Amino acid sequence: MITPAEISLKAERQYLPCVQGWVRGEPFMPLSFPTGKPATDFAGLRAEVQRIQAGEKNAGSLGYRLEWQTQQKRELNTQTLPVRVWLDTLEDLLYLSGKAREFADFCQDVALLRDQLPQLEGWVERAPRKLIEQHADWPDLLTVCHYFLEHPRPELYIRELPINMHTKFIEQHQGILRELLEEILPAEAFLAEAPTFQQRFGLREEEPLVRMRFLDNQLRQRYALPLDEISVPCSQLAELDFSGQTCIITENKMTFLTLPRLSGTFATLGGGFGIGALATIPWLRACPILYWGDLDAQGFQILSQLRAFLPHVTSLMMDEATFATFATFSVPGTLCRARVLPSLTPEEHALFLRLAQETLRLEQERISHVYALEQIRAALVRPAT
Repeated sequence: MITPAEISLKAERQYLPCVQGWVRGEPFMPLSFPTGKPATDFAGLRAEVQRIQAGEKNAGSLGYRLEWQTQQKRELNTQTLPVRVWLDTLEDLLYLSGKAREFADFCQDVALLRDQLPQLEGWVERAPRKLIEQHADWPDLLTVCHYFLEHPRPELYIRELPINMHTKFIEQHQGILRELLEEILPAEAFLAEAPTFQQRFGLREEEPLVRMRFLDNQLRQRYALPLDEISVPCSQLAELDFSGQTCIITENKMTFLTLPRLSGTFATLGGGFGIGALATIPWLRACPILYWGDLDAQGFQILSQLRAFLPHVTSLMMDEATFATFATFSVPGTLCRARVLPSLTPEEHALFLRLAQETLRLEQERISHVYALEQIRAALVRPAT
């Protein structure tokens, strides 16, 4: 037979559905469930009945009500037993689930949202748990929402927003703010597919830096650059134009630093799976590009990602011959479940599958410097394919 503790757990499970019904204005419908199979021995049955009866509410109190039924039991003769548990009112459910204080706060917050941002009515109904979780923060959350309604896509850093709260608040509440802003803002005020909160709602954010080395002094002088190496934000690099110059992208810092002097060539240090930042630099489409990544499944994934926006990229030392030459230096790689990459050549894809299936990795710095120099120079004189 069910225990009072189990009754409280059932009440707690029904709490959110009842809260959603309350938001919709639906009257509370009494809840009931069976008490379950009773004990078959008299002592056990008596203990069960006393236990569940002790928790039954009295007149004027809150809790559950028992429905009784007289039954003929073969072993126990005629017995009057509780057969169903009833929660007659919402107050009974709140009492049993221990949610009375929480529900009072919830009602207060719903009234606040309905008064200040009635556009959130649908969200309130869909996400009562999230509304409850943010109880202490609703005044500030609504302040942020009102600001974006009045100033969509402000093109400011979060710290610059003229909102009377500390900078960390928005940073720490991006998840809930994203839901709220997408609910209340017009479609043209946010970019639903943008990967970051800042990009989605028109805020400035720290840009990734592209680290570059000029491998040709004449190239550096032609563009009046006083440095051999620079690190610049993508948006500023896009304003320059190195069209026609060869670009070598390498993922390892030491291989990047030890690239030789090469005519008409510059190098960039890749950013792993963040290499997509290079898509914002339009003149790269007019540059011959060599990509030298690690010989592992992830290296080929990055190469495929790069070719999605720079399809003319040629891989460098990412072939079966290089792997065979330095196979003794390979180590266990990182698990990769992908088995199809859309932008690889047949030879690259065959090697990718082998490395992915055998979980192998040959890092760039494991390839000898002499071999790398020979391959780089050979690739620069080889006709582009």
